[in-house]
Amino acid sequence: MHKLLIANRGEIACRVIASARSLGWQTVAVHSHADAAALHVQMADQSVSLGEPPARQSYLRIDKLIEAARTSGASAVHPGYGFLSESAQFAAAVIEAGLLWVGPSPDTIRLMGDKQSAREAALRAGVPIVPGSRRFPHGDLVGIDEAASKVGFPLLVKASAGGGGIGMRRIDRPDQLVAQAAMVQDAAHNTFGDGTVYLERYLGRARHVEVQVFGFGDGAAVHLFERDCSLQRRFQKVVEETPAPGLPAQMLQAMYEASLRMCAETKYAGAGTVEFIVDEENCRFYFLEMNTRIQVEHPVTEMVTGLDLVAMQLRLAAQDSGQEKVVPCRDGAAIECRLYAENPAKRFLPSPGKLDVFSFAADGEGVRVDTGYRQGDVVTPFYDPLIAKFVAHGPDRATAVARMRGTLETLQVAGIMTNRDFLLSCLSHPEFLAGKVYTRFIDDFGSELVPTS
Repeated sequence: MHKLLIANRGEIACRVIASARSLGWQTVAVHSHADAAALHVQMADQSVSLGEPPARQSYLRIDKLIEAARTSGASAVHPGYGFLSESAQFAAAVIEAGLLWVGPSPDTIRLMGDKQSAREAALRAGVPIVPGSRRFPHGDLVGIDEAASKVGFPLLVKASAGGGGIGMRRIDRPDQLVAQAAMVQDAAHNTFGDGTVYLERYLGRARHVEVQVFGFGDGAAVHLFERDCSLQRRFQKVVEETPAPGLPAQMLQAMYEASLRMCAETKYAGAGTVEFIVDEENCRFYFLEMNTRIQVEHPVTEMVTGLDLVAMQLRLAAQDSGQEKVVPCRDGAAIECRLYAENPAKRFLPSPGKLDVFSFAADGEGVRVDTGYRQGDVVTPFYDPLIAKFVAHGPDRATAVARMRGTLETLQVAGIMTNRDFLLSCLSHPEFLAGKVYTRFIDDFGSELVPTS
């Protein structure tokens, strides 16, 4: 019997535990002192403390995680998302310790984790990329003005390492470039240990569309359709859905094929996501990056395909002969909203505290709730303020959206601020209901979306 250590916390740890249990695997949770009584710790068969709450002293300590696997007798490690999920160093350490690594190879993580090398891989695979510049190492911005003039303004300064919107800044004017680029370099260095940046053309009226893939490590892979993730704040996703509303079938098919070429180029193994920026005006799409992990929004795909992506990851890692070849099949539409402990009226500042009330209808038709919290739990200031993910499925987009709105309207939260009303405003906006979503949607309609009281 396999014993799985989940090197993560919160709802994704709970999610992985559920799939592991369905396969008959035992589970080991890890936790900081702040998470000692957390739901994922209660759900697991065993738990191991990692120490102090700051992530760099607990969830980001490779040595402590490997030791936790050893002392608990774990035979495999699942990284979840965030933290060390895209660390080639961590993946290599797990493998070197004789454990099963649930994810792609360290070489693949390293290749795709560096945005510039990922762009080069995309070009080799014949996948179009957004026009950009060469790399600028931390502390070296020589030639960046010339590079920017070729890329054109507005543009993005992007960290070569990292993801999730961290290490990315829009620059509108040449006089802002050097100072802002230096700030991104410093932030990337402090966050990812790599301050290298590059420039990329900024597309104003654009959409963020990603394709879920699952590779088998030999170049073969399947796509599991797309998710539209265009509703974002500060480059962080807020609402995700499938199908992507209004995109031409021909464009989507080309994106699927491009994603599979990326998998073939990298001999990708496991669940991954190929992300694209879509220029609707010119009916073109460009490769952004490839995430070598399970995504926060993976339940959207699971709801329309009936698949368990985490169980598929585990079976592949264990070389389970029962792993079936997947035939892509999508039923209806699904949408996910992320409930955060934050105050939208104050630029979405985190709002940690005790969940005095946390109540929702978990058994609504076509509704799924993934969470790592219960009523009475404390949302600490140490980690991402995501409380729960609400996912609704229906035969069509209108039904899925209506079910999501009904679920959020019955949600009760007290003790902390959340973005619940903001999410309802997004789902009720005429432009959203018409499927007219794009990456600056929240910026452009912010005054209509953010509650005033």
